[in-house]
Amino acid sequence: MTQKTMNAITILRALDKRLDTAVELTLYGRAAIQLGYRNPPDDVLLSLDVDAVFWIGQAEQLNEQTNFWEAVEDVNRGLSNDGLYISHFFTEDMVILRECWKETRKAIDAKFNRLKLYRLSDIDLLLSKLMRDDPQDLQDALFIVRTAKLTPGDIRQALRDARLPSVPEVAEQFQAASDRLLTHFNR
Repeated sequence: MTQKTMNAITILRALDKRLDTAVELTLYGRAAIQLGYRNPPDDVLLSLDVDAVFWIGQAEQLNEQTNFWEAVEDVNRGLSNDGLYISHFFTEDMVILRECWKETRKAIDAKFNRLKLYRLSDIDLLLSKLMRDDPQDLQDALFIVRTAKLTPGDIRQALRDARLPSVPEVAEQFQAASDRLLTHFNR
């Protein structure tokens, strides 16, 4: 494995070493694809960051019961020369997901002392990739569709089940990205 394939693991190992107690993280974005799927696309392996989704109240719980936030700051400082970082932490109401996202997460089989890692389910990760009408996110979405063998019916149901943040720009981007994804199945 090359260093590029190890970016998410490098970041998460650095975090794991700095934590003083067990922490559960649900990855999304390219780190979730890199660690949660076999044979991710090469450009996914170039990802330099790790992003996570928190359930409502988890950020406050981490603040009160762990040194998570200090550990994140320390990791970002320590890995900054390599261009690696822990980046976006969003609560579930800020990401396009289904209501059942937490119950359908997939465990990531990785050996850590304190971190317990999950990724969003195929459907929820797909939905999160439709938050922006972005060519890179569309390629990631198509990878998820192919790898998970999602049918057009699965996708349409996911779009109906999606819970959108109450931000008009996100709704507009979601509609545009969804339309663009569906055109790949109407050919």
